[in-house]
Amino acid sequence: MSLALSWYNRRHYLQLMRLEKPIGTYLLLWPTWWALWLAAEGVPSLHLLLVFSVGVVLMRAAGCVINDYADRHWDGAVERTRQRPLASGAVTAAEALQLFLLLLLLSASLLVFLNWQTVLLSLVAVLLAAVYPFMKRYTHLPQVVLGAAFSWGMPMAFMATQLQLPPLLWLLYLANLLWTVAYDTYYALVDRPDDINVGIKSTAILFGRYALPIIALLQLCTLLLLGGVGYLAQLHWVYYCSLVGAAGCFIYQYRLARASRQGCFNAFLHNHYVGMLVFAGIALSYLINGF
Repeated sequence: MSLALSWYNRRHYLQLMRLEKPIGTYLLLWPTWWALWLAAEGVPSLHLLLVFSVGVVLMRAAGCVINDYADRHWDGAVERTRQRPLASGAVTAAEALQLFLLLLLLSASLLVFLNWQTVLLSLVAVLLAAVYPFMKRYTHLPQVVLGAAFSWGMPMAFMATQLQLPPLLWLLYLANLLWTVAYDTYYALVDRPDDINVGIKSTAILFGRYALPIIALLQLCTLLLLGGVGYLAQLHWVYYCSLVGAAGCFIYQYRLARASRQGCFNAFLHNHYVGMLVFAGIALSYLINGF
């Protein structure tokens, strides 16, 4: 059955792409905007801002589809995911693969607006997005692969803007990777009992009873690396104020996560504000320095 023949299923396709749950888009978009502003040393060109922003939405949707495809035999056994379209049978595996390929084609169409060096880097982005959902079968570190995938828009942004990959970029990349591992471990803590039962691996299982302290350590390293980014980029002191605000968010998340499994999920969602704060610090720095 093709997508065209099952258009009546469009509501389930939207659910499969998680368009009604934008948190994943935010967590991918904010770091991409960090990189765009840092690479341009201020407001990026409109065409790059549009290309990367639309690309984030499409690739996040594609990632959700292939993730659910990979987990279609397991989601039904997990309380939080048993009503997802593939797990419930509302969408077939074939339809999910068609939708994934369609989203990849739409994303690829954006590459005509970028230089060939950035196009080559985009191949890594596709590879990471495709393999991440299957990593939880073989390693307890799928969150690291997710961090690599969620951070890959950063080298692409620098290459599209500067035609180079400076040291500052790799500090930023590592900071975002560690931050992603931290917040996705909160997310994995919600499903840890079910994941253990069905044999899914995660950092939440690997870290065990030390999960919350390790998350706190990862967040501290994230802040230190972001501080290094600010130093190399010669950002205004307002940027460091944003990092203090982010530290406050991390403390709040720790308190939420200690309360319950639902608290872990709320802590995960709260990272949207961390991304927004860091972006505000970067953007305001260039705005103030420009005066």
